[in-house]
Amino acid sequence: MSEKQRTLGRDISLNGKGLHTGLNVKMTFKPAPANFGYKFCRVDLPGKPVIEAIADYVTEATRGTTISYNGVSVATIEHVMAALYGMQIDNALIEIDGPEAPIMTGSSEKFVEAIKEAGVVEMKEEINYFDVKQKIAFSDEERGIDLIVYPDDHLSINVLIDYNSKILGNQYAILDSIDQFEKEISRCRTFVFFHELEPLFKAGMIKGGDLDNAIVILEEEASQEEFNRIAKLFNRPGINGHKAGILNNTDLIFPNEPARHKLLDLIGDLALVGQPIRGKVVATRPGHYANTKFAKIIRQEIKKSLSKKNIPEYDPTIPPVYNIQQVKNKLPHRYPFLLVDKIVHLDQTTVVGVKNVTGNEAFFQGHFPEEPVMPGVLIIEALAQTGGLLVLSGVDEPEKYSTYFLKIDKVKFKHKVVPGDTLILKLELTEPIRRGIVAMYAQAFVGNTLVVEGEMVAQVIKNK
Repeated sequence: MSEKQRTLGRDISLNGKGLHTGLNVKMTFKPAPANFGYKFCRVDLPGKPVIEAIADYVTEATRGTTISYNGVSVATIEHVMAALYGMQIDNALIEIDGPEAPIMTGSSEKFVEAIKEAGVVEMKEEINYFDVKQKIAFSDEERGIDLIVYPDDHLSINVLIDYNSKILGNQYAILDSIDQFEKEISRCRTFVFFHELEPLFKAGMIKGGDLDNAIVILEEEASQEEFNRIAKLFNRPGINGHKAGILNNTDLIFPNEPARHKLLDLIGDLALVGQPIRGKVVATRPGHYANTKFAKIIRQEIKKSLSKKNIPEYDPTIPPVYNIQQVKNKLPHRYPFLLVDKIVHLDQTTVVGVKNVTGNEAFFQGHFPEEPVMPGVLIIEALAQTGGLLVLSGVDEPEKYSTYFLKIDKVKFKHKVVPGDTLILKLELTEPIRRGIVAMYAQAFVGNTLVVEGEMVAQVIKNK
């Protein structure tokens, strides 16, 4: 898989009919900037609303995947998403003039062809992979569904399907590398059982269905009367035969084409994670409902991993950048109001300080004496002092300057701080320092637990 992000070389359009709605739609793939991801734009609606293609916005996943945002939806997106993901396109805008993506051949084949015709452009920015570090799983015991992803250095997928079908049997499909998608997976068509056709048609769920865009599986011998009735529904005269098997007498592309199509669907739904995955996926009886639930779980794990990345590492055995004496040399504060014991990390944009909270702190006296808690305002003060050290480290003769905080905003207190805790104080510049004005994002941790966060604005002023 490419290490650089990729987008399309130019606009490319397709026309087709939606499987469920039967509506004719035009869909246009368009290049997009780095870190854009996948987004759909409903050009047929006022304001041309845009929906980000992520699992958070999945609202329906029964016989296809639908995303919705602010009352606007796009349905049956899985084959489109599989084509983009499988062809390693990281950023694309998909314009569509209807509520449902076209079914085309019932696979990703036509979308892949369009992507190849448009060409692929490699971008300067690196791909932001999600590297699976531990097993992530979704299970539905009642339905016998299991989806698991294990740590690995690239994406691979194993799929098992079991419909208790004497025609299909148990089928396996394997994708060892995403590079194999076009050749091994993209052409594999959706499938439906013969006994499902009439109920689905009468329920208005396959208005765009055609015997050319699906494999129809006949489990049991059927009468000619039944064939005639289905032929009339689909306006396809001349459907004959009684034997169990593939109804439309179409040769399968692969003996396990149904399993490969389920793998295709899974890729399309995993594209809704929002970034490429490096891990080994093992799926038993996957379907859109389970796939999208699984994608949501992975997204939650990504959010957790991102929050952990922000947690500073503190090793008390490593000599500090500033010890307590050096802190005193730079800050005017003294006991009992000096609330930084040392600085363990300092660069041009980030500082990490440490405050060891003991039971002898003056502020514990009278502040919940039976269960002492560090006042939140003093945690803010400790952050402010640490931020002051970041600011003063960038000026000549720092002893001649002081840092005064002008604004503290969006402060959230998440956990209490008690005697025995080691408070880790982290501040990052959110924009370059201009005219002595400093904007910072502040976080305080105890271990891996975020206890306080907020935004701070300060001004550096020369002492009189």
